[in-house]
Amino acid sequence: MSQEKVDRHKEQKRNVKKIVKKEKREWMLTKAAMALVGILLVVWIGVSVYNYSDISDSTTTVDLPTYTVDTTALDDYLTEIYAEE
Repeated sequence: MSQEKVDRHKEQKRNVKKIVKKEKREWMLTKAAMALVGILLVVWIGVSVYNYSDISDSTTTVDLPTYTVDTTALDDYLTEIYAEE
């Protein structure tokens, strides 16, 4: 090995704590950036879906059908059952 390689190796051994600390910091920043991008993507998709599906701004109104049910027969039956008890 050349003296230059030996000196570089000794310098790396001396600064191993700084190097590890720097690598951890860079990894944390990378994770934070990825999380931020993920959150922004989810929010963007949510806003897009909300804006696309928002029917309150539409000018047409939809009349939903209404249904009526005659429950007198059911009411009479239940009244008879409770009267027998």
